[in-house]
Amino acid sequence: MRGEGVSANVFITGASSGIGAALAREFASRGAHLGLLARRGDALDALIAQLPGRHRRYAVDVTDRARLIEAAREFESACGGVDLVVANAGISSGALTECAEDLPVFERIVATNFLAAVDTFHPFVAPMRARGRGTLAAIASVAGVRGLPGAGAYCASKAALINYCESLRIELHGSGVRVVTIAPGFIDTPMTAGNPYPMPLLMPADAFARNAADAILGGASYRVIPWQMAWLARLLRLLPNWAFDRMVYKRARKPRSLS
Repeated sequence: MRGEGVSANVFITGASSGIGAALAREFASRGAHLGLLARRGDALDALIAQLPGRHRRYAVDVTDRARLIEAAREFESACGGVDLVVANAGISSGALTECAEDLPVFERIVATNFLAAVDTFHPFVAPMRARGRGTLAAIASVAGVRGLPGAGAYCASKAALINYCESLRIELHGSGVRVVTIAPGFIDTPMTAGNPYPMPLLMPADAFARNAADAILGGASYRVIPWQMAWLARLLRLLPNWAFDRMVYKRARKPRSLS
């Protein structure tokens, strides 16, 4: 396993499907010992059965702070110290501010995509500081670069995650603990399967996982994957509001599936 050694201990949230499962397969193939956390224990069991090596699984909802921290500390203790934490858990849905029934959807998305990442990192910071090494990686999104109609909850949660990781990276500067932000473009997963709009540069999850692992282990602090999407994201950020608004206001919207 490049950058961390074949005995690296890796903790991944949202590991039962999609990007999380692809990351689990990638890091296991590189020789890592994994702690995999997700809500669905049966899906984790099926995944682990396909992986080389022996791994631990935790059937926990990341929004359950007490159980998440308990699982993190159990894995830290059981493996003798975690080398890499990947805060990957995330959900997506359309949500409209004008709809009262969508207000809990905003709360759930922010809690899962942003606050749970803070809770995931929290129990590992002090042990990593004490050892003077370790990596905290978050799976954000290019959707955090600019807001999109009907996706305010998701875009806001990913923008918050990107800025939080930047703050944390600076806080931990000089401690030996690295903070990495990975911003996927469109990745072929169950989460994107129902998107009713074009998805340029759609990337298979396993290809994304290889690129993400290389970026995390190779010393990157921020990486957009695929790389072509980084140029599109920069262009969108540079557009004046009137041009951006005109470009996206008629864009098809993700269904309000979590209401």
